[in-house]
Amino acid sequence: MAKEIERKFLVCDSSYKDLASSSFRIMQGYLSDDPERTVRIRIKGDRGYLTIKGLTCGAIRDEWEYEVPVDDALDMLRLCRQECVVSKTRYLTADGWEIDEFHDRLRGLIIAEIELEDESSEFPRPRFIGREVTGDPRYYNSVLASCDCIPPTE
Repeated sequence: MAKEIERKFLVCDSSYKDLASSSFRIMQGYLSDDPERTVRIRIKGDRGYLTIKGLTCGAIRDEWEYEVPVDDALDMLRLCRQECVVSKTRYLTADGWEIDEFHDRLRGLIIAEIELEDESSEFPRPRFIGREVTGDPRYYNSVLASCDCIPPTE
């Protein structure tokens, strides 16, 4: 079983774009958004992924991710409510940050995440890092995909 240890922060300026080593588009939807067992389908660039995640406890949760043929991923995305499919651009930095700039109804929301080896690990905090939202369910991607959710951006 894989464990994901991740801290999340709101982004307070656009300096992450200058620090980004790459970026790509992501579309994702949820086949199950039950907090105890989310099942996500994602197209990242030209690849498809199926991800199952367990309940989040602090910054830790169980996670399994499998690559699937992109045509299968497209078919599975069609099973999701189309108005709830999340579109975002992900920027990657050399020091391990993933910054998601959301589009469409979530436009204006930008979240930075960093995956850690241990929940108490030290990590770099570039100037674009704002308020921490780790553990705040309003910023879980499965909640953001719910059609009624528009979280605060500050």
